[in-house]
Amino acid sequence: MQKNISSFFQRQPPPNIESSSSTSKPLKIVLDDLPWDPSERKPISSYHPSQKDEIRRTYLLRGPCQPKGKKTDFPQTLIGNSDKLRRFNPKWYTEKHGNWLEYSVKADRVYCLYCYLFKESGQKDAFASEGVQCWHRKEERFEIHVGKSNSFHNRAVQKGEDLLKEAQSIPAVQKKPEQNKEYRIRLSTSVILAKGLLNGGLPFRGHDESEASLYRGHFIEFLKLFAQINEEIAKYILSNAPKNCQMTAPSIQKDICNCFAEEVLKMIFEELGDDVFSLLVDESRDISKKEQMAVVLRFVDKLGFVKERYIGVVHVMETTALSLKSAIDELFAHRNLNLGRVRGQGYDGASNMSGEFNGLKTLILKENSSAYYVHCFAHQLQLVVI
Repeated sequence: MQKNISSFFQRQPPPNIESSSSTSKPLKIVLDDLPWDPSERKPISSYHPSQKDEIRRTYLLRGPCQPKGKKTDFPQTLIGNSDKLRRFNPKWYTEKHGNWLEYSVKADRVYCLYCYLFKESGQKDAFASEGVQCWHRKEERFEIHVGKSNSFHNRAVQKGEDLLKEAQSIPAVQKKPEQNKEYRIRLSTSVILAKGLLNGGLPFRGHDESEASLYRGHFIEFLKLFAQINEEIAKYILSNAPKNCQMTAPSIQKDICNCFAEEVLKMIFEELGDDVFSLLVDESRDISKKEQMAVVLRFVDKLGFVKERYIGVVHVMETTALSLKSAIDELFAHRNLNLGRVRGQGYDGASNMSGEFNGLKTLILKENSSAYYVHCFAHQLQLVVI
């Protein structure tokens, strides 16, 4: 049976991967000569890794490209179905989006400085690459781009602010051996504790984490136990640590969990290797009414056993087939996966998923005719019960 399963999945050679900038020697760059117009800049990923932060810091200190002038100095354009000519308005620089908004005189488009500087692998955002002309519905497009507090844009803004805090950078901390030692102890303790909670599937935070609370959650309470057991650790954690470096904030806990998640995903993709796989997708709305898409890979390992591995939840703006397909493309690009390796698809029977003309399965089949669709059996059972 295992041999039959293995023979069914045809192997496909991995795509040719060109050598990245990380393997080449850094080219000498004159920071004062970096392009000012957003449309003339090279992608930040094209620079050598050792030079990226220096280039980012240069652009951040310059600020966004915001050429001044009267409103009439900017060209008029017919946009959309309206017959009315529209143009960029320099007054937008002084509005709430002025800290990131850039305008290209050459391309007559707007860009986002932070998203260009900290664009993630596989991230598709017109504000970070080709620019946007949205004079007829400017506020709507800007709000969508900025998004919620945990959006890519807001994460990029936070990275930019952190980069400019040179006193908190790793090289600055390493120059202070005593502080470096204290920081390592706090970080190591938090990492070990997070590992134990994750292994047990236990919650990190409590309902009430104030000083007066009887139980402040597993993370804080277990740190107290660590302090009681080990006097060396007790000197540097919780109340004995600086208030801005206690390593107990929810954001720190999430960062540590994300690091563990990346290590788990790394092992999953090593297990998968260059082999083919099936794609299982389902979407649902969470308690905050955001549409979330869960992605699972199903494949046969080297011993012939069928494995299912969950690789993440992706937030999607809407549940149309095109939106879901775009989210899958971004996830695959970020994880160095290829739709050409897909040999099966498993979804529910909704029209946006399994539709014959515009469903997600059809969009993927257009790119890869070997990605056969099978209706999800769990959804079939649910339909029978209902």
